[in-house]
Amino acid sequence: MEQLVILSKLEQEYLLHAIEAALPLQDARQFFLWTQGQLQALLPHQIMVCLQFGAQDELQHVECLHSTVLEAGLRARLSSRDDGLALRLARHCRHAGRLPAMLDAGPGADPLKAGQGLAPFQGELRELGLDNLLLHGSERLPGGATFFVLFGLPHRPRPRQAYFLQLLLPYLHVSLQRINRQQAQARVGTLARPVSAREAEILHWVREGKSNEEIGLILGISGLTVKNHLQRLYRLLDVSNRAQAIARGMALQLFDRAPLPLARAA
Repeated sequence: MEQLVILSKLEQEYLLHAIEAALPLQDARQFFLWTQGQLQALLPHQIMVCLQFGAQDELQHVECLHSTVLEAGLRARLSSRDDGLALRLARHCRHAGRLPAMLDAGPGADPLKAGQGLAPFQGELRELGLDNLLLHGSERLPGGATFFVLFGLPHRPRPRQAYFLQLLLPYLHVSLQRINRQQAQARVGTLARPVSAREAEILHWVREGKSNEEIGLILGISGLTVKNHLQRLYRLLDVSNRAQAIARGMALQLFDRAPLPLARAA
């Protein structure tokens, strides 16, 4: 934010404690405790939705963190992978290049002063019973991007709170990526065997929309051989079609490694 923010001594202490506590975070439980502890001390909120995007801007993971019981319908409307409010906010703000951003929908809030082009979301936020939100996200990075939406701050968000979130974004980003990578590796470990380099290569071209014949031409093998590889891969991933295989591959982060530029016989 452009407004100059000078931290008080107490705010400096809270910020330092939040950063120090974020450095050793290794798993989802530790991350949750940090968001409900040190992060809340600096940026109190009711709900935080974390989103992770892949290198091709595809949504890979959504996490909804809250310390109280959350009604299932509200959770779905906030964090649905298809059209949840957090996902729509992320796409809107990243397209507009307006980050960090905040929105006030509480009593007396003026839609004309919503800022950051978020006025269209004000009515929906009020309908959900959440007075305001604060959000920020990373730029598009080689390893993917992350985005964080804090719903229900106890007071109307101001540039001060946006600045705090801006300072903590690198630690949120690294922690979420580390945890999701760890979870993906755990899921890979549950497969009957590792996905082979050839299978990962074929799956990459499937995601690019190539047919079996086109993949065969790229790799120097027949379309029938590609089909046979895919059938074995379907059984390994416990899926039944190309779309499911792509989704499963994303969840397992099989696309993180670049495909080898091969054109050799299998």
